[in-house]
Amino acid sequence: MTKKAASRQEKNERRGLVESSAEPRFLVVGEILKPHGVRGEVRVLPHTDVRERFTWLETVYLGAEDPQPVGVEMARLHQNIVLLKLAGYDDRDAAESLRGELLQVPEAEAIPLEEGEYFLYQLEGLAVYSDEGNHLGELTQVLETGANNVFVVSGADGEILLPDIEDVILDIDFENGRITVHLLPGLLL
Repeated sequence: MTKKAASRQEKNERRGLVESSAEPRFLVVGEILKPHGVRGEVRVLPHTDVRERFTWLETVYLGAEDPQPVGVEMARLHQNIVLLKLAGYDDRDAAESLRGELLQVPEAEAIPLEEGEYFLYQLEGLAVYSDEGNHLGELTQVLETGANNVFVVSGADGEILLPDIEDVILDIDFENGRITVHLLPGLLL
């Protein structure tokens, strides 16, 4: 393996994009909030823009660590949540044991993105530069809030929180592994 290939492989591993991995990468599509009723249904907070996807899922992967496949017996939309019945969880007590669990699907089953769209995890590891050319650090986390996402950038001067709004996030260049931002007054302390 050449130095360049080794460097690229190391960079991809750091970003979680290991192409040679036999293990599937999972995407979180929801979080179980609490039981609903007495027949094993749970209330799910969707983490996807397409809530309807739950109605056509046959299998979902349960848990953040070592996700395990579980059959989906029924799904229906209710207000801003999804009511879901998973195979093997047939009463309220069984459903209660699922509280707080993440629901995931393999990345291969992701809904295709439109041009210019991306998954939030793809941003992690990108270098962040100001529009004046100053290197601010690396994007280490994306916080999902009600109003807009917040990018956590870790650099030599500590942590910077940047709102994901058009006035701040000017360009996301995946090809060059770079995000260009405009620092509004007050963003740097």
